[in-house]
Amino acid sequence: MPSHTRRTLSTELPDFPWDSLAGAKTTASAHPDGIIDLSVGTPVDEVAPSIQLALAENAAAPGYPQTVGTPELREAIVSAVARRFGVTGVGQDAVLPVVGTKEAIAWLPFLLGVLPGQTVVIPELAYPTYEVGARLAGATVLRSDSLLALGPESPTLIFINSPANPHGKVLGVEHLRKVVEFARERDVVVVSDECYLGLGWGTDGADGADGAPVSILDPRVCDGDHTNLIAVHSLSKTSNLASYRSGFLVGDRALIAELLSVRKNAGLMMPGPIQAASVAALEDDGQEILQKDRYRKRRELLSAAVEAAGLRIDDSEGGLYLWATEGRPCRETVDRLAELGILVAPGDFYGPSGAEHVRIGLTATDMQIVTAARRLAAGLG
Repeated sequence: MPSHTRRTLSTELPDFPWDSLAGAKTTASAHPDGIIDLSVGTPVDEVAPSIQLALAENAAAPGYPQTVGTPELREAIVSAVARRFGVTGVGQDAVLPVVGTKEAIAWLPFLLGVLPGQTVVIPELAYPTYEVGARLAGATVLRSDSLLALGPESPTLIFINSPANPHGKVLGVEHLRKVVEFARERDVVVVSDECYLGLGWGTDGADGADGAPVSILDPRVCDGDHTNLIAVHSLSKTSNLASYRSGFLVGDRALIAELLSVRKNAGLMMPGPIQAASVAALEDDGQEILQKDRYRKRRELLSAAVEAAGLRIDDSEGGLYLWATEGRPCRETVDRLAELGILVAPGDFYGPSGAEHVRIGLTATDMQIVTAARRLAAGLG
């Protein structure tokens, strides 16, 4: 008799972490002056007028868009990564727009042909979608920040993230060079999640060793050779385009061509009006600089309040979060802050080593950040 057994993917994936915050959210929502939700990285500021205009002007397009992206979008990506991040030697055949980077990350191991039983390395503290992507491919997940800990084992794919979610750690040039050297020696694909690359809070220097984030594709890291390297970029954070689902991949031409072929067959294409809006976002550096300044001011205010309330902030050199601890189990801190009407994410969402930390988002309005700071001063200070 033929077997009708099939994989039930939903049972192989981790529980959706935010479901476990229901109790704390109920508590925070009961605060007399309402909840301030700092548990997610959802932008709250408006999309720049130049981007809205580009979207509206292209809203009447009736035809199917191209998976590869318009020439204008591909050129805008090439120019932006060179201008903003110093990534050179990239042509239009080395970039690929995607329907939001969460989708791209979740399907990358599968689309790159990672096989069941092969190993995907993710950071010890990691954005949950890296693990999801590995499991969708049937791969084995290994959490490690140390290449030495891998011993003789050669993984098939390595995810890295700088500035990192949740803890905001920035990897310098020398660290990234070691990752690239390891990958070259063992023919391993490295996927560098650089969605927060434009949000570094260290000194904006040029050597990447002083807190200024650098790309895996930076010539100082890879010597201009992008073989087996893919950088993942998003316009969700720096341009407030989370609802637009606008991101892109940059890197190894051969891998980009492989992904393009599969994504064309699967119908994974960025909508045409969104492509036009993305061009506007990539060409308008002013709106990105303005948004970064908003986050910088919110970070300065909230970090001072968090520390005054007795929490220690670790790392947090880049990105949109404060990685804080009271030296107690993270769920206790979540509950204590929920009593103040402030909802934060427990560190155990991101891995066992986050068990005593919470992730506090900067993605709230100026007034909400001010209110959260006042509540911290009154309640925990």
